[in-house]
Amino acid sequence: MDEEREWRFNYFNYFTEIEEHFQRARGTGMFLLSPLDWALIETWKNAGVPLEAVLRGIDEAFEKWREKRQRVRMINSLAYCAQPVLEIAQRMAENAPAPGKREPAAPFSLEDLRSYLLANAAAVARFPDIAASLERLASEAEEHYRDLEDLECRLTALEDKMTAAVRAAASEEELVKARREFDLQLRPYRSKMTADQIAVLERQFLDRRLLENLNLPRLSLFHLH
Repeated sequence: MDEEREWRFNYFNYFTEIEEHFQRARGTGMFLLSPLDWALIETWKNAGVPLEAVLRGIDEAFEKWREKRQRVRMINSLAYCAQPVLEIAQRMAENAPAPGKREPAAPFSLEDLRSYLLANAAAVARFPDIAASLERLASEAEEHYRDLEDLECRLTALEDKMTAAVRAAASEEELVKARREFDLQLRPYRSKMTADQIAVLERQFLDRRLLENLNLPRLSLFHLH
């Protein structure tokens, strides 16, 4: 796989690439990422953190951990790598040339895309307007397949709309339970993040948890497997 083709493939395998790299760095292929980890990956993706920055940040975190004479515990979360990832992303942004427009080719077929959109439309039937929009996108799949960046923007807008509705309808108990779960998972790594980073991560975590509780799908192309 040449460099350009590899970049295109990785663009839509952001989550999988990070998960597998973390597992390799940790030396445990069967290690499962936590809901906090997935929320953190989502915040990186939404912030435009390059995949390369995340992978290099993971490596740097493990290198520093191995250099310690006393290792209290194994690295059990991507949150341990958060600071190196952001520092490397910042250095890359400072040294990067002016970006040109790159159209990532998808590692999925047109039929895969159409099926994905229709399946999600059926899964969000409780939101008729969102379901109708997804069905319309599916009917125009061939056109959107030629401009995946625009399609991703449309899907993100629909997901934001769905998430806002779910959050507004959530009970106080559901929100408190989700926040307690977030606090528990983040506790060992809270000192490694700024207040702003924690706030963004908490919102992402809560949104993911609320959608999962209702068995609602993620609509982004990053979740098309």
